[in-house]
Amino acid sequence: MIQETLVTTVNLQGDTHIAPMGVHVEQDQYIILPFRPSTTLDNLLATETAVINYCDDVRIFAGCLTGRRDWPLLPAQQIAGYYLADTLAHTELKLVRIENDDTRPKLFCRAVHKVNHKPFQGFNRAQYSVLEAAILISRLDRLPWEKIQAELDYLRIGLDKTAGERERQAWDWLMAAIEQHRRGAQV
Repeated sequence: MIQETLVTTVNLQGDTHIAPMGVHVEQDQYIILPFRPSTTLDNLLATETAVINYCDDVRIFAGCLTGRRDWPLLPAQQIAGYYLADTLAHTELKLVRIENDDTRPKLFCRAVHKVNHKPFQGFNRAQYSVLEAAILISRLDRLPWEKIQAELDYLRIGLDKTAGERERQAWDWLMAAIEQHRRGAQV
């Protein structure tokens, strides 16, 4: 199963990096597959630790993809790292092994600490729309524009019906990033 999460890692200087990432979860094993080059990959290889954050504030997903990375953090309990202050739950990980690959290595991790901070109330369709749009944004250079546009048109239906202020703000950030990308591609 792939869970859409926010992965926090630190470099050797203690600087935190936040990245939206689908993490493969298989029983007690967590597999992180960052593309090269990747700050998450570099940090995880250097420190052999990471934190998975389970969050329902889709602004953080959209924000990380649009240059808004200044989100409140708290120190992890069992590893040298941080978790998002607004996360519903977090899992602290240690790297166990690596399957190297020139494009997308597999980093196999195990949980060393899990915490539930507050209950998950469920996603509305707008939150789902923002998450899916964020995934599309992360693949602007790999997908044809027609596919992206068709999926965004469909996702906008759920957004228009159920969005609150947070979801509209996150959507607007993503749409601005798409527009900026399209202008750059047309130059």
